[in-house]
Amino acid sequence: MNRSICHHLLAHCCKSIRELEQIHAGALVHGLHPGNQSVSCKMFRSYADLGRAADARRLFGEIPEPDLVSLTSLMSLHLQLNQHREAMWLFSRVVASGVHRPDGFAVVGALSASGGVGDLRAGEALHGMIFRCGLGSEPVVGNALVDMYSRCGRFEGAVAVFEEMAVKDHVTWGSMLHGYIKCVGVDSALSFFDQMPMKSVVSWTALITGHVQAKNPIRALELFGRMVLEGHRPTHFTIVGVLSACADIGALDLGRVIHGYGSKFNVSTNIIVSNALMDMYAKSGSIEMAFAVFEEVPLKDAFTWTTMISSFTVQGDGSKALELFGDMLRSGIVPNSVTFVSVLSACSHAGLIQQGKELFDKMRGTYNINPQLEHYGCMVDLLGRGGLLEEAEALIYDMDVEPDVVIWRSLLSACLVHGNDRLAEIAGKEIIKREPGDDGVYVLLWNIYASSDKRKEALDMRNQMLMRKVFKKPGCSWIEVDGGVHEFLVEDKTHAARREIYETLNEINRHLKMDLRVFADGELLF
Repeated sequence: MNRSICHHLLAHCCKSIRELEQIHAGALVHGLHPGNQSVSCKMFRSYADLGRAADARRLFGEIPEPDLVSLTSLMSLHLQLNQHREAMWLFSRVVASGVHRPDGFAVVGALSASGGVGDLRAGEALHGMIFRCGLGSEPVVGNALVDMYSRCGRFEGAVAVFEEMAVKDHVTWGSMLHGYIKCVGVDSALSFFDQMPMKSVVSWTALITGHVQAKNPIRALELFGRMVLEGHRPTHFTIVGVLSACADIGALDLGRVIHGYGSKFNVSTNIIVSNALMDMYAKSGSIEMAFAVFEEVPLKDAFTWTTMISSFTVQGDGSKALELFGDMLRSGIVPNSVTFVSVLSACSHAGLIQQGKELFDKMRGTYNINPQLEHYGCMVDLLGRGGLLEEAEALIYDMDVEPDVVIWRSLLSACLVHGNDRLAEIAGKEIIKREPGDDGVYVLLWNIYASSDKRKEALDMRNQMLMRKVFKKPGCSWIEVDGGVHEFLVEDKTHAARREIYETLNEINRHLKMDLRVFADGELLF
């Protein structure tokens, strides 16, 4: 094997890791690697392209003078693995060496890394370098700048770059849309979206997902309907976003339609879509369908198992969740941090206090997973449900991380169930300290003080609400009828069928009052 043959094999015959390893072995035997610079660089890039990160990094270290393409390939590999700091360090090495002048691809990688860690200072320094090197005219660089400024929260910077760009492609408009969603809000993003001359399935998906994350699932479903009517074919990311919207409001019938729609375009077999389907069916009350989807997944990863375990937990079937966790371990799948959140939550729902404690200890001892806020929250909930309030309080003060508002809410809920006013007051004040706009906590503390005849403290709660302009938010509910989703607020006057709804409610109230009078006259009211 000579250098030309090796180059040809790497360029045209390297389709799998097995073939690459055979070519690599041949290069070693014939002294082409690491002896030949061009072969070593090409070999490294082949490992990087096939996703063999460890091998690629090892080979890169064996190249005496890596070319700019290899340096950029390693940066891209770091970005794929979400190792943004490593990618930034590599770019700084390129600049400091002075051997290579960064090109547009290297700069785009560095901007992506800066945005990934939210390092605005580094991003602005890169912007200055781009200006000095005359790279700003390249659309791909402009797009990366818009994305970097948006991800770093400097929206005005993104707007300035966007307005200066002479050529705007669909990626440019999509990057700007992401900026609106992240920095301004989905309402402004929707206005910008309607003005976009170029709309792709990526931008539709970003807007749909943005509305789901903003807790506006009905708008997300409406946007999906618009997207389909305009002839855009959904990707598996689109389907996942829409299924999440269905799960949020429990729209089972609509979820089934989306399931069929995804099957039509052959995206339902994607493992990410399968996980989203399981979650949607479980949250919509059809655990049987969720399990049917789970059983059809041929190669179940840790996330698939975790999703199904979580589904049984959400349904309140802690025993089935723990049984499935045992099946997961027996199948050889190693549980991750998210798995233990679901399993500990299952123990809480099933009232298995001792088993929950053992799993919490095993998480650290056997699987080397350090507890996060979510795990501590599960343990506080577990102990609280079991009435072990003092032990739950001790755990909170002994945590390795600062307790958040969710943990204090969990303790407050347990205190209300078990009648521990002392701890309820502590938990309530901790919640107000972290979220002074939470109207529900003020009301709960007011009720505790009022029932304990602590008039001064009760009045103080009311005064705090007035001073901070905290008002009780109206309740909101959704209902699905004939495939359509309807939203209702307390005393809602906006629904198209409000006249018929209120007439029916009045009729129900009239019958209830008649029944109460009958019970009273018959001496059955007590």
